[in-house]
Amino acid sequence: MILPYRDLKPDEIEQKSFEIISSELDRMGIVPESENAPVITRAIHTTADFDYASNLCFSKGATGLLSDAIRSGASIVSDTQMTMAGINKRRLSEYGGQVICFMADDDIMLRSRETGRTRASLSMDKAADLKEDVIFAIGNAPTALIRLYELVRAGLLHPKGIIAVPVGFVNVVEAKELIMELTCPYIVARGRKGGSNVAAAIVNALIYG
Repeated sequence: MILPYRDLKPDEIEQKSFEIISSELDRMGIVPESENAPVITRAIHTTADFDYASNLCFSKGATGLLSDAIRSGASIVSDTQMTMAGINKRRLSEYGGQVICFMADDDIMLRSRETGRTRASLSMDKAADLKEDVIFAIGNAPTALIRLYELVRAGLLHPKGIIAVPVGFVNVVEAKELIMELTCPYIVARGRKGGSNVAAAIVNALIYG
């Protein structure tokens, strides 16, 4: 078998992948809005799933607003270590931000055992006490989104934006729809699809601009 791209360097492989994605979208008759195209392209690149061209929903101006927030030093709060690991923390730190995940904190685990609440939900409570601008990147836990919705509606949390892309079957679709009722900027993967890798890919697209 002849491999047409066997001698490509890593950055060339990525660039070729983006070219293939763009070509496939064109063949499908899909032309993403230019502002949102980098986010959609990276989600597809991460998953090889072209459904993200249609199921990613953006509040008005969300991509620009979240990118600007990152460039102004906003930090990212994630609900998994996997999302945290996948984000380009060096580039984020150049703008003054960091990636934060409370899921493995001792106080969160203790409180979860005492109350029966999920660690993801309790992590959102802890994030509400942060004294800095934050964007939430949720790729796994719908309970985190439900709690975010409650905190924002109660005026206890004012995030710069929410990336809502959990994957799964229980309360996933409903939790994402709740986020789309909020007035803060959001990027939501409607339906069951998503994941920590998608959350990280979207954040990276915003970081790279």
